[in-house]
Amino acid sequence: MKVLVTGGTSGLGRAMASALAAAGSSVVLTGRSGARAESVAAGLPGAAGVEMDVRDESSVARAVDRAWSRLGGIDMLVNNAGIGMRTVNPGFMTEPQGFWEVPPDAFRAVTDTNLTGYFLVARETTPRMLAAGGGRIVNISINHSTMRRAGFVPYGPSRAGSEALSRVMAADLRGTGVTVNLLLPGGATITGMLPPDVTPEGHGFLMPEVMGPPIVWLASDDAAGVHDERIVAAEFAPWLRDRARRQ
Repeated sequence: MKVLVTGGTSGLGRAMASALAAAGSSVVLTGRSGARAESVAAGLPGAAGVEMDVRDESSVARAVDRAWSRLGGIDMLVNNAGIGMRTVNPGFMTEPQGFWEVPPDAFRAVTDTNLTGYFLVARETTPRMLAAGGGRIVNISINHSTMRRAGFVPYGPSRAGSEALSRVMAADLRGTGVTVNLLLPGGATITGMLPPDVTPEGHGFLMPEVMGPPIVWLASDDAAGVHDERIVAAEFAPWLRDRARRQ
């Protein structure tokens, strides 16, 4: 499997890129810093790093073209690049802001990354997949409760938008050979999006590696044809058992 993982230099993206590479997929991971992307990729078997700013059409076009050439095609896109509330309000966990206190530039920055970024990368990749006869898109999401949590503007709305985008993408691509699915951790996860003063002890946080088993499965032959599913990584094993019973 030839996989492009956006935002693959840290957190969930790095965990998924690592799991995919370990399972034998050829991986290109992206980051705003090309040097950082290359450094992280150097630690993964057969992986490569590419600079991509998901907010910028020309950067996305260049990066997808490089990834396509490097991999010899793209079988799976993992739309993961995003920024969190920490960039808007460093104390969001303990001192939430009302939406009216959020600077418009901060709102735009998060939305441009978390929503428009998913659109731009999928828009650039999908025509190539259609021309190649198929492909898989996995959009990373969050819990519904986080989308409507007090103090979570603009992160909550940006992720709600990306989930709606994913559902529309799935509807548009039904029957084309290109599948679209959602994957989310299923709880607060230890990533760089958490405030620096929040420690994992006693909070029940998930580790980024929770994303490994479901993303590897979504890249497998067993997931061929799986379309428009919303998979919670923390509940993946029982979900998979239930799915097997239904078939």
